[in-house]
Amino acid sequence: MSLTSTMVRTAFALSDKKRDRGLTAPDGVIRSLDIPYGPDKLQALDVYRPRSEDGHGGLLPVIVSVHGGGWVYGDKELYQFYCMDLALRGFAVVNFSYRLAPEAKFPAQLEDTNAVFHWVLDHAAEYGFDTENIFAVGDSAGGHLLGLFCDLCVNPAFAERFEFKAPAGFVPRAVALNCGAFHIETGDPNDLTTKLMKDLMPESGRYADLSLVQMVDYVAPGFPPSYLMTSTGDFLIEQPKLLMKAFERCGVPYTYKLYGSEKEKKAYGHVFHLNIKSDKAKTVNDTEAVFFKNHMGKKL
Repeated sequence: MSLTSTMVRTAFALSDKKRDRGLTAPDGVIRSLDIPYGPDKLQALDVYRPRSEDGHGGLLPVIVSVHGGGWVYGDKELYQFYCMDLALRGFAVVNFSYRLAPEAKFPAQLEDTNAVFHWVLDHAAEYGFDTENIFAVGDSAGGHLLGLFCDLCVNPAFAERFEFKAPAGFVPRAVALNCGAFHIETGDPNDLTTKLMKDLMPESGRYADLSLVQMVDYVAPGFPPSYLMTSTGDFLIEQPKLLMKAFERCGVPYTYKLYGSEKEKKAYGHVFHLNIKSDKAKTVNDTEAVFFKNHMGKKL
């Protein structure tokens, strides 16, 4: 493992523990925990449903959460409070872990994301999922992976480059891409995402081509309506602008929101919306829940 990945795991873990200190599972959420979606021990997920819907027998719209962590860090445990908070807004939320680099090279992370969407469709009856209204959120590296998955759904030429396949005919109803990395910088050796590519990408073989992870390059018509969020303290603040150009070229509907002011950079840092203790996070998460509800549809 590189020094960069070691530092990311250490620094992010300290920050996340501080962020979630004192939080407990809310009484308003029913949890189904540690459900396997693949053979690897890391391929596990949780399902959260609002208790207010318990016993009503109705189907719930779904949010699949793709966690961040620079492709080398993170799991569902670190996203449980954020995801349960989303569930309280009237959704069934699927919170999953995926295999991390450098132990698992790309495209393992995308393959796992894809497998979770297959799992959601295959287990809809068991967990009360409304398959006509499947949404997704992803932040940082998770936003990148979610974007790549959407590319997989709508761009046949991109999909042909992988051995695994997206669910036939499926595209998420809408997605929220928060503080995401959509184009990997290659010109600056000191850029964090560039350094992390050394741990993510195989040195040789079928998937060694760095062009495969340039998510913005594979956007195609049919990409789901997207809520793009960044903030004044986000080190990836310029990334959504690149994606907006691709969306405009392909006619993809999107909403862009920049949170904070120049004076508020410290308060509006990278993935600030994960801190559910914060009113700032509540505003983002409320807004994205409304965005999804405004894009709900019914089967004809």
